[in-house]
Amino acid sequence: MTKDLSWLSRTKLLIGEAALLNLACSHVMVVGLGGVGSYAAEFIARSGVGKMTIIDGDVVDPTNRNRQLPALATNHGQSKALIMEERLKAINPELEIKVIREFINPEMVLQHLEEKPDYIIDAIDSITPKVTFIRMAHEMGLRVVSSMGAGAKLDPTQLKVVDISKTWNCPFAQQVRKYLKQHQIRKGIKVVFSPENPIKESLMLTDGKNYKRSAYGTISYLPAVFGAVAASVVIRDLIKT
Repeated sequence: MTKDLSWLSRTKLLIGEAALLNLACSHVMVVGLGGVGSYAAEFIARSGVGKMTIIDGDVVDPTNRNRQLPALATNHGQSKALIMEERLKAINPELEIKVIREFINPEMVLQHLEEKPDYIIDAIDSITPKVTFIRMAHEMGLRVVSSMGAGAKLDPTQLKVVDISKTWNCPFAQQVRKYLKQHQIRKGIKVVFSPENPIKESLMLTDGKNYKRSAYGTISYLPAVFGAVAASVVIRDLIKT
């Protein structure tokens, strides 16, 4: 069945019909639907990508409302993945979407990567599952763009897209590099990061659930810009292929 791409007429003006059709035939996986991943997923859907897999096991918490697209005062306790599924299908009713309501853990990563999406946006904010996901995707030759730390920062104009070996002044990226080196991965991972000096006073300790022992303070727009930049990397790479 031919897809209706008329709603993408403005996108077609910019990138051309061939690139638009390429996006319509592409599969993008977004892992983590928090402040970064939720916005990235929306921008991917609005670009006309035809197939998506979204992965997140969390539910909306009141503290999510300052930065996460699915979080409202009216939906506390509801699945972020299901909220995003409904939203993305409302944007593009023809979108083929697979929803995985699970937290990423090392044991189940391979199962999801076996689908071999055309591109992966890694918006996981916990080190252990993030490193496992990046490592296995890299070993399978899958294209990934990974978001580094969006917390403790205020200036969106400082964001950069680089190889992970070229990151600096980002404690989260430093930790990711450290653990990837244990698997002899020192480069070859495209990342979005900010070299802005982190506001260290915004650090807080957490209960350690889901492999996360601490978190930094956040502002509404910064994670969204991370998501926009990550989505742009995916879209720009896909229309080249």
